[in-house]
Amino acid sequence: MGSALTAFAPIWALTGLGYLLSRFGVLGDRADAVLTRLAFQVAMPAVLFSTLIGTPFSALADRGLLVFVLGTALVALLAFSLSTWVFKRRRAERTLSAAAASYVNAGNLGIPVALQVLGSSSFIVAVLLFQSLLMMPSMLASIESDVPRDDGPRWRRLVLLPVRNPVIAASMLGLLVGGIGIPLPAVVLEPIHTLGDAGVACALLVLGMSLRGDQVAAGPVGERRRVELVVVVVLKALVQPGITLGAGLLLGLPGPSLFAAVLCSALPTAQNVFIASSQYAVDVRFVRNCVLISTLLSMGSLTLIAWLLGGAVT
Repeated sequence: MGSALTAFAPIWALTGLGYLLSRFGVLGDRADAVLTRLAFQVAMPAVLFSTLIGTPFSALADRGLLVFVLGTALVALLAFSLSTWVFKRRRAERTLSAAAASYVNAGNLGIPVALQVLGSSSFIVAVLLFQSLLMMPSMLASIESDVPRDDGPRWRRLVLLPVRNPVIAASMLGLLVGGIGIPLPAVVLEPIHTLGDAGVACALLVLGMSLRGDQVAAGPVGERRRVELVVVVVLKALVQPGITLGAGLLLGLPGPSLFAAVLCSALPTAQNVFIASSQYAVDVRFVRNCVLISTLLSMGSLTLIAWLLGGAVT
């Protein structure tokens, strides 16, 4: 498992670099906003497109993925409900709380962890497909429906979301190209892959830059946010893999599939959730803290899961 933890190295290195760039003003006052737009509008779509063109729908026909989805859905529903009834948040904030508690970092962390611990990326690619196809569009649509804008009626914005939002548009295009089997030449794919690599770096740099932001407000509101932060992180780090483990055992999931589902459910909150919150200027500090703390805790939880369940793959 020690080798798997090396997958965390670029996360902390680039996050730390982002903090230093912001701390010393190397890129100017508005660098974080520019990099956020670059990641959301250009680089994230490149990542999703290049991933989905090579991912067959048959990857979704996996009992382990069904268990993973069950754990994800239950935790997201629980987080959304708590944010609604206990913490009294607005819809966009509830959506981001649910995403922070359930949307795993399947890309730049999940793939290297899967390769080094599971020995294959097939399961994590199926997770990427599920999140890109269902979770991301649902999250963005919910946020869009609650964020005030001056570009027309809300219903029209939601109807046009698949073509207006580059993340969803790239996902749909990737599925279309991959499903039809259109071969793309290297001269087209190479720039897309390069943009995707840049997207991971941009997201982590923005995450680091946000560390210089103001702290959560003091007083009762700030205290409630701190309590909700703890709740969401616990849901992500402990409850989601716990529910996935229980569901897998109840359904008699074979050892290797159970190991893959639980390990992937223990991955931390994806920085894509943070990029989305930054793009719409909703709960940015809260989501940032969820990403950072869950990433730190996952170093221990992934190690523990590999120790407890790793024998299932032998």
